[in-house]
Amino acid sequence: MFDIRETVDSWLSGGSRVALATVVDTWGSSPRPVGAKMAVRDDMAMIGSVTGGCVEAAVIDKAIETLKDDQVRLLHYGVSDDTAWDVGLACGGKVSVFVEPLDVNWWGAVSRTIDEHHAAATLTIIEGHDAGRKILVAESGEVLFTGPILNSLQRDTLTLTATLALGERAPSVQLPFEDGKMLLEVHRPAPRLIIIGGAHVAMALTGFACSLGFRVQVIDPRTLFSTKDRFPAAETILHSYPDKALVQLGMDSETYIAVLTHDPKIDDPALRTALPGPSPYIGVLSSKRAHEQRIERLSKGGVSTELLARIHTPIGLKIGARTPEEIALCIMAEIVAVRNGVVV
Repeated sequence: MFDIRETVDSWLSGGSRVALATVVDTWGSSPRPVGAKMAVRDDMAMIGSVTGGCVEAAVIDKAIETLKDDQVRLLHYGVSDDTAWDVGLACGGKVSVFVEPLDVNWWGAVSRTIDEHHAAATLTIIEGHDAGRKILVAESGEVLFTGPILNSLQRDTLTLTATLALGERAPSVQLPFEDGKMLLEVHRPAPRLIIIGGAHVAMALTGFACSLGFRVQVIDPRTLFSTKDRFPAAETILHSYPDKALVQLGMDSETYIAVLTHDPKIDDPALRTALPGPSPYIGVLSSKRAHEQRIERLSKGGVSTELLARIHTPIGLKIGARTPEEIALCIMAEIVAVRNGVVV
């Protein structure tokens, strides 16, 4: 959604009708995952991609038909090896695409949720008697949008499925539903990286994080280190100790934390505050000896062994990093690996 949202919003504000095509099933090596979207305007303008070029023209034709008759379509395409090579893919296969008239109320509800930095899940019935019906559910289980013709049993079933998926950080996937199938789509806000300490590594790390779509917030009570000149891309810079700043900023399942100061007066309060929270990644720049001393201090302060085990240190993937830029690269690589479920 992120890659097409701005264009789609401009089309809608101009009064155009829009069809939405979504990948719902695909071959294993597809360049576009389940949930990838392409939007088609009523004059055949398009944004986004469902296969990288193999079947876009055919999907556009079906999207225009959908806008004319207001009927959803579940399309199935086989892509030959030769065709796949023509558009730069490694091999052929099959792809299924669901095409529907864009529901502007659902689109607005998803957009508001993302803007407020909350996660939600959409369940859309893509095959069967009720194809086209959908529901949007927040992490709390609150229903943010539902089609008026969903019956109470469908609504309860879909709400439970969405809530469980959000709790388990499930990917977008096709699932069975009654006499057909449904698509689970997980909408997560842009991930956030909180950097504790404004050293040179932090500057390089900010650049990598922003290029990958992370919002960056910097905490450092030392005003000399954390300035707007040093961190022009940072969303927020707080000149306070992290135990207070982290509470002020809040932490959630999309918050990643890198502690980089080497100063126990700053690092320790950051860890005591962050470790009990929901952040999936808390990394500390540290030597082995310094970390042993840190563990001893935090243990004496009442931090449990289970929480201490959450700390990623030495921080980052092992690539033999030496320069600030290389260290920042290995930190960002580890964060991405955690986010993608490759590293825990």
